[in-house]
Amino acid sequence: MDTIIEIREQPDEADRQVILDGLNVYNLGMAGPYHYEPIAVLIKDPATGHTTGGLWARCNYDWLFIELLFVPEHFRGQRIGARLVRSAEQWALGRACVGVWLDTYAFQAPAFYQSLGYEIFGHLPNYPRGFGRYFLRKVFAASA
Repeated sequence: MDTIIEIREQPDEADRQVILDGLNVYNLGMAGPYHYEPIAVLIKDPATGHTTGGLWARCNYDWLFIELLFVPEHFRGQRIGARLVRSAEQWALGRACVGVWLDTYAFQAPAFYQSLGYEIFGHLPNYPRGFGRYFLRKVFAASA
């Protein structure tokens, strides 16, 4: 019997879950348990206590992945972004992580991360068109 290959432009979550479950079983057998630990380093408004920005990351397979970083316009240029990243790095070092990795667009902050010691290890041109997406990492000295 021939295998059926089907393209579905509006797939349902159940199909995604079948694929994810199969991949997770395979990965577990190859790399061991996937320990997902989210962290946030937040910027708080001193008057209200409300979150106004910050960094969102997750630790797994002994690497910290910075998923999101946002500094409100009125805080930019005050090294708040650097403080957020350094705080996350300290957290990762405390958990014996190998390092930190992230991705950013050309119109966002590749130079900012490079100024903090991150190196580009991948580039996807024209994503979005006319720009590019950069993948950066910082390996901690103890792990090198």
